[in-house]
Amino acid sequence: MAAAEGVWSLCNLLRFLNSLFFPGLIVCGTLCVCLVIVLWGIRLLLQRKKKLVSTRKTGKNQMVIAFFHPYCNAGGGGERVLWCALRALQKKYPEAVYVVYTGDVNVSGQQILEGAFRRFNIRLIHPVQFVFLRKRYLVEDSLYPHFTLLGQSLGSVFLGWEALMQCVPDVYIDSMGYAFTLPLFKYIGGCQVGSYVHYPTISTDMLSIVKNQNVGLNNTAFITRNPFLSKVKLIYYYLFAFIYGLVGSCSDVVMVNSSWTLNHILSLWKVGNCTNIVYPPCDVQTFLDIPLHEKKTTPGHLLVSVGQFRPEKNHPLQIRAFAKLLNKKMVESSPSLKLVLIGGCRNKDDELRVNQLRRLSEDLGVQEYVEFKINIPFDELKNYLSEATIGLHTMWNEHFGIGVVECMAAGTIILAHNSGGPKLDIVVPHEGDITGFLAESEEGYAETMAHILSMSAEKRLQIRKSARASHGAFCTPHMNILFSHEYSQAPYANKRRKKNKSLSCLWNVKNRLSGLINF
Repeated sequence: MAAAEGVWSLCNLLRFLNSLFFPGLIVCGTLCVCLVIVLWGIRLLLQRKKKLVSTRKTGKNQMVIAFFHPYCNAGGGGERVLWCALRALQKKYPEAVYVVYTGDVNVSGQQILEGAFRRFNIRLIHPVQFVFLRKRYLVEDSLYPHFTLLGQSLGSVFLGWEALMQCVPDVYIDSMGYAFTLPLFKYIGGCQVGSYVHYPTISTDMLSIVKNQNVGLNNTAFITRNPFLSKVKLIYYYLFAFIYGLVGSCSDVVMVNSSWTLNHILSLWKVGNCTNIVYPPCDVQTFLDIPLHEKKTTPGHLLVSVGQFRPEKNHPLQIRAFAKLLNKKMVESSPSLKLVLIGGCRNKDDELRVNQLRRLSEDLGVQEYVEFKINIPFDELKNYLSEATIGLHTMWNEHFGIGVVECMAAGTIILAHNSGGPKLDIVVPHEGDITGFLAESEEGYAETMAHILSMSAEKRLQIRKSARASHGAFCTPHMNILFSHEYSQAPYANKRRKKNKSLSCLWNVKNRLSGLINF
């Protein structure tokens, strides 16, 4: 009897749900139509606002080109790309209005421009307007201890909305990797959109780490020890990668900074017809006057590291490997050694990270041999590179590695991580000669440093010459491609052309961008 009543109740429930299906479908469809109408109305209002603002001062409709770069006052390679891109576009399109969306509300626009000149020796030829965003905290990783990728991506949408409400451009370029803003500016703002990808928000390597239950920067130990949590995180990553591919495919022009980034973006965004490799602006020209022979003002050897103090740069590995080098006395009769870590701090989290690195040096007993140089001027950076024997780089899967290129151009012998851009594009043999070294573990770095220091001065000079010769294309000041001469395909154009003809020629990129701007 009870069983029959249970079956009867289940049948009634199914009938009830079935009776709600079509009304619910109609309600959902109506809400979707209303949402589309509202968004279309917002788009029309924004277009009208843009026309009014653009013609208010000059009486004519001026092209507005905007860069979304919330941390434009930082001192990393991404910021160098931003300022070089702005300077080059100003040369080609001097009549356009240039806008930078930034969250650096604690400084003025003039201070930002002075910082760009001090750090990168770059000065813009025309004024640029800064739109200061108050909600940059929405993209801070510290705000999302869990589901960080999703939280920052959704936060970037709200930050992008704030930017769009203040200024509606004709051309929108995401130069910092916030791909979730692309559909917002394209479909709501009515803009032509482009993106310069330094590092994909999620990569197939990250998926492999979670799938294989390996500990990593984005995969903590307590998750790897739990098969269920690993499966849940893997599903989350796959769903996020799918959505990331959808928003990225909205871009009309996609530029990536290395072969490593290219492979991941093609896999995720699947927009090979409009994707091109554009190597970052490496200002190696200023380093060419540094003599290649070892000129030391102080006895001993100087080891330098150039890179922002971000967690993925893995500065602790450098300090631990250096301590192992000193403690094991791996260099016989070695002169005094000193490690100098040079980089920029974007915020308080980066400053806290530097303090943690100082404590690590003290714990390892090497604090007397380790120095930190934060946000130093360009001339001081050049002096350190001119004195250094070895340049250290320890980031796993570095997208490109501007600091690696600069170290090699300055004459330091580079020791980079055996992955990413340094492995695929930069620290590669030149005419059969080695141009630098690669390592992965503490032991590997320590042993390789000892090997470099034990070489004769003549052998080190030969490596320096090969390294500088291998990056001759970076030193060509008259190439008129894409944004400016600082962008180059380096010695790897033929390799790219064999893989995908549509990705090989930077003239095609310039034509695409010109067409996008002249739309």
